[in-house]
Parts: sequence; structure tokens; C-alpha cells
Amino acid sequence: MAVRSLSCLRKLLRHDNGSFPFSFRLGFTESRRSVTYMPRPGDGAPRAVTLIPGDGIGPLVTGAVQQVMEAMHAPVFFETYEVHGDMTSVPQEVIDSIRRNKVCLKGGLATPVGGGVSSLNVQLRKELDLYASLVNCFNLPGLPTRHENVDIVVIRENTEGEYSGLEHEVVPGVVESLKVMTKFCSERIAKYAFEYAYLNNRKKVTAVHKANIMKLADGLFLESCREVATKYPGIKYNEIIVDNCCMQLVSKLLHATCFLVSKPEQFDVMVTPNLYGNLVANTAAGIAGGTGVMPGGNVGQDHAVFEQGASAGNVGNEKQVEQKKANPVALLLSSAMMLRHLQFPSFADRLETAVKGVIAQGNYMTKDLGGSSNTQEVVDAVIAQLG
Repeated sequence: MAVRSLSCLRKLLRHDNGSFPFSFRLGFTESRRSVTYMPRPGDGAPRAVTLIPGDGIGPLVTGAVQQVMEAMHAPVFFETYEVHGDMTSVPQEVIDSIRRNKVCLKGGLATPVGGGVSSLNVQLRKELDLYASLVNCFNLPGLPTRHENVDIVVIRENTEGEYSGLEHEVVPGVVESLKVMTKFCSERIAKYAFEYAYLNNRKKVTAVHKANIMKLADGLFLESCREVATKYPGIKYNEIIVDNCCMQLVSKLLHATCFLVSKPEQFDVMVTPNLYGNLVANTAAGIAGGTGVMPGGNVGQDHAVFEQGASAGNVGNEKQVEQKKANPVALLLSSAMMLRHLQFPSFADRLETAVKGVIAQGNYMTKDLGGSSNTQEVVDAVIAQLG
């Protein structure tokens, strides 16, 4: 009887062409999802996220994220605060909100060039001790670029070095800018880079430096990276001078008497001091498809702020704002990183797959990607992919 029932079941499951829609074995049905995510009780409760729309195109791209989150019924809700780059400081209520929620999503904040107004981006990182900046630069299927097989993660120390803004005027006409490097901060960013590589099945960590000139400061950074590397024998470690690193990323020259081909695919995880990381991340983003598609975030021991990965152009220009043609892809992918950080992996996968599907089809692309679509058209296409 059992054998006969099994025979009938096989006939019901069989396609017209005689094949089975899924693998079928006696006593075992092979699932498409081999391992499930097992949440803790209560993990499905909606999480509050602090939202800072920011300046320029910020409200456009953060609005895009809100629409997509609502369409996919993601278990998050936003507490929105107005912060602008011309403010003297980040309002305390915003800091309190991020401390309470642990997670923030933000658009770009304009930083005045010159003058005495400090960057609110730097203020926020220092206030919350967001010591690690992470930018993932990778090729997207359907987006043609000069280089293929690029998948680089740039991890940058976020709290000290030249980029931290420690400057003062000694006497009129003489300005002193301080580069402070400490063993503590160098070690913890190195540990974060190797831990990231270990947890994400990455094979190599490259330390980017200028220790040939700044022998003490960058020398301390390299010394810390070397010490941490010994604790991760399964991960390859190497070092590269920052100017050579940039050349290896972008240069391409083939000639009968001169043979030089860049190999950005040689890089896997890169760990850098503060200033170099900003330059290298934007360079890597440029070769992999542009700053408008690269996700990123800043993380510390207790808090995380997700934003467009590469800072160049993150507030756009007046024309983009007026025509509402900002590219929302970078912040949508950053919000997928945020969902994964919040332990909502299924929602993160759905969002990432939908965005990549829109890029692969190529029908809805903003101007920076060679198309003519506006922000809302891209958002509608992503929502259609989710459906």
C-alpha cells in the first residue's frame, strides 16, 4: 500500500516533461534552503532606527529606503531628525536617539570647505566612537566597468590620524595639523579587519601605509597589524604603500616597451589609517561602478551608522536635487547591510537581490550609470522586483 501511494505521489509531482520540480528521494525531500536562520524569541519585534536625511540628495535617497522598507514590510521603523552640515554640532537629541536605538541610517551631510566649521560626520564618529569605517566596492552584474572581478572591502580607522581634524593656528599665517596615532586604535582597527575577514570567509588582509616616510606614526600602525596577523594564520597578510596601492587600483598601460596592468582584483580586505582609507575607498568605488552604488557604514563597540560607502558626491548637486535624479542604489545596499546587522538576514537578502536585479536588467538606471531614470523610477523598479 505504501509503495503504491508513493507511486501515485510521484506521478502527481512529475512535470509534463517527466522531470521532478524538486529533488525527490525515498524518505527524504531535499529543500532548496539547506540551513535555516533560527531567531531568538522576540527577534521579530520591529526595531527603531534613527534616520538622518541630511543635505542635498540625502532626503531623496533616504526617502527611497523608507519606501522600499515599507513595501517589503521590513521589521524596522524610523525616528527622523533634521541635521545639516552647516550646524555647529550634532543636536544632543540625535546623539541620544542613536545611543538608544544603537543603529542609524543617514544621508550625506555637507561639510563646508575651509573656515572654522568642523565636519559633523567627524563629530558623530568621535562622539559615538565609531572607530571602523567599512566600504564594500564590488562589480554589479549588468553594470559595465573597466575592471572585472573587483570585490574589495576597505576598512579604515575612523577616529585619529590627519583626517580627525586636529588643527590650530600657531601664529598668523602658520597652521599646525596634527597626526596622532596610538597603539590602542591601531590594534583595534587591525583586529576588526582580521575578524571581518575571518567571519566573512575572506582570504587576505592588506595594510595600506606610508611608513617609508612617516616611519614612527605609520610604523606604529604596521607594527600593530603585524602583531594581530600572527593570531590569524589562516588569513594571508601583506602590506602596500598607499601611492603604489592607488596606482595598482587604477593604472592600465600596455605598450611594446612598457607593460603595466592594474590588478584591483588582487585586493580583498584592506585596512588603512584614517586619511588613506577615505582616498582608497573612493578610488576603489570609482573603478567598480561609481560612488552611487557602493554601500558602507561606520561601526563601534555599541553603535552603527550606515550611509553611502564612498563619500565623494554623497550630497550630489543642485541639478540632481531639482530633477530628483539621485541614485538611491548605494543607500539601498547600505540599508541591506543594516538589516543584516539587525539580524534580519532574509529581508537583507531580498532587498539586495531586488537591487541587483534592477541593475542587471538595465532598464532603470540613473544618469551616473548611463541611464536617464529618476530616483522614483528606480525605487518603483526595486519594489516591482521585490514583488
